[in-house]
Amino acid sequence: MRWWRWIIGAGVVGGIGVVAATIAWPIGAPVSDLTLQGDAQRGSYLARASGCIACHTNFEAGGAPLAGGAPLRTDFGTFYPPNLTTDVEHGMGGWTVEDFARAVRQGVSPDGDPYYPTFTYPFYANFTDQDIADLWAAFQTVPAVSVSAPAHEVPFPFDQRWGMKLWRAAFLTKPDTKPVADKSDAWNRGKLLVNGAAHCSACHTSRNFAGARIVAERFSGNDALPGGGKAPSIRSRDLLSEGWTVDDMAYALRSGIAPSGDVFGGSMAEVVRYGTGFLSDADLNAMATYLLDNKS
Repeated sequence: MRWWRWIIGAGVVGGIGVVAATIAWPIGAPVSDLTLQGDAQRGSYLARASGCIACHTNFEAGGAPLAGGAPLRTDFGTFYPPNLTTDVEHGMGGWTVEDFARAVRQGVSPDGDPYYPTFTYPFYANFTDQDIADLWAAFQTVPAVSVSAPAHEVPFPFDQRWGMKLWRAAFLTKPDTKPVADKSDAWNRGKLLVNGAAHCSACHTSRNFAGARIVAERFSGNDALPGGGKAPSIRSRDLLSEGWTVDDMAYALRSGIAPSGDVFGGSMAEVVRYGTGFLSDADLNAMATYLLDNKS
């Protein structure tokens, strides 16, 4: 029976080695020095489009803007969006613009740790250096709020953040924001916003056992949003079959009111109230144009 002990011992040692190697495995890519001058106004607009205010502000609890969001209750535990103000201790006051770029585009913290995918960083991977500079300039105008977001309430094994490195290797992909030559400028702008900053697929796509989006079910809807909410299908064919027009969609993204007269509720109401409701008519029309005419 000694050989069984040897096999078990070798397996344990091997397992420990794999875990140690994963923990030590560096992630992300080096970030070059960012010296571009940022435009705070443009950055503020992009932050609205990207959902930063809606996610990182706990409006129900009377929280200060960007000082930490409401809890996100998922099957993997409860996650708390962090403080994004200029507070040095609890926010981003001690960060560099390069730290910020790595966090936003790569989902890697200043300490080199992977962020949980409740942060929608996969959709921001194609932000340009100018986008990052503009966002950074905007966040530098946010007053410091000395409040720490609560620690995530995540049970084992999901509390082992190094495991996110394996998740990234298996599921992390960049968004499809590349323009299409035979499409209009409005369609391509809509594609950039819908698949990038506005991250519509984050809510309107089903998730697999690991919490990753199921690519084949893009825009098909999701019945298991954080907190128990649901998101309907926004596939082009489904929207068209329900009678949606470009004008209807643009108006809904502005007002939160569907063609039927129903008012958006839940997380979509917040998306409109703190995000898309601030976008230009041209951008809302662009998003609507793309949503009603793509391969979904």
